[in-house]
Parts: sequence; C-alpha cells; structure tokens
Amino acid sequence: MQMTIDHHFSALRITELAAGTDLQRNGDIAPNEGVSPTPGFGATPAKATLDDLKSLARRNNRMQREEIMTLQRFLHDWYGIDYEPKLRRDGREMIELLEQARPGADFNHLFYEVFSRHHYTLMEPVNGCVAGVDLTHEDLRHECSNMWHSQTADIHMMRKELRKHFGIDDYQPFKGREPLRDRFWGPRGQHSRHD
Repeated sequence: MQMTIDHHFSALRITELAAGTDLQRNGDIAPNEGVSPTPGFGATPAKATLDDLKSLARRNNRMQREEIMTLQRFLHDWYGIDYEPKLRRDGREMIELLEQARPGADFNHLFYEVFSRHHYTLMEPVNGCVAGVDLTHEDLRHECSNMWHSQTADIHMMRKELRKHFGIDDYQPFKGREPLRDRFWGPRGQHSRHD
C-alpha cells in the first residue's frame, strides 16, 4: 500500500504537468480546466495541447488522489500507520523528463509514453494484491482490482493515441526497454525527437 501511495503521488505531478494547475477553481467544466497543485510543487501551466490527453490527466489526478486517501485509511485502520506520500526515484525521473519536454507535440508524445509506462509499473504489485491479499481485506482486493482495470484501460487508450497522433503502431510500455530519457534526449541529454 505504501508503494502504491508513492506511485500515485508521482502521478499527481505527472498529470498536473499535462492539464496545468488551478490555484482557484471555478464551477466551469471545460477543456482548459486544471487540477489542484500537488503538495510540495508550485502551480504550473498546462504543457499538453490535446484535449483528450488533458481530460485523461484530470481524471487520473482526481482518481489517484482518492486512491491515495483510501490506502492511507486502510494503513491507519488496519495497522495504525499514518503514511505520508513521497517521491521515489522512478517517479522523480519521469517527472523530470516531462518537466524538460517542450509544451505541445513534444510533451504530448512523451506524456503518452511516460504515463503508460508509469501505469504498467503498477501492474505486477496490483496483480499480487488481487491474487494474494489477506482474505480478511476484501476492501483492498476490490481497490486493487479497480486499479488494474482503470490502468490497463488507460494504457490501451494511450497506445491508440500514440498511433493516431505520432504513427507509433505498437508501443509497449514494458519495464526493461531502453530508458525513456535516452529515447527522447539521447545518452547525453540532447533532444532527439521533434526537433
């Protein structure tokens, strides 16, 4: 649960880079609506330019905030642990990549690859949770099952968007592939895509 909380915490910053943040919210439901800033990060303008991408980012930001709170409650109620989210190295690296990307097509492309890979990294722990959770923790199994379904659906959608917008026919978000940083900026940090 702690690992998932941290994983989702990095997704908050990833999604707010896409959708932008609103320090003051209004009642409008619109494609330019932002999300609340992640604790510890300043406000940021939207770097994405595709409305569907920003919609995905807003939805994930809200959903993962709720999942963080649910898992924190489980930790507190079942184990007496008051856990605060933190950024782990892999999440920090993904955030740094997206912070460096130019707004527009560069960011849109990178977001789809980064966020689908981000979602994929949670699949193994979530599968373990669904299959091996303590039988008395049915609520946790249910929560993990919901995560599995929503994140695999998002991965499928992002793969389709990569094909539609960037001509990438079969992106595979598996761990162990060449580092995203090297794919987009080369081994020396020089930008190699969409120059």
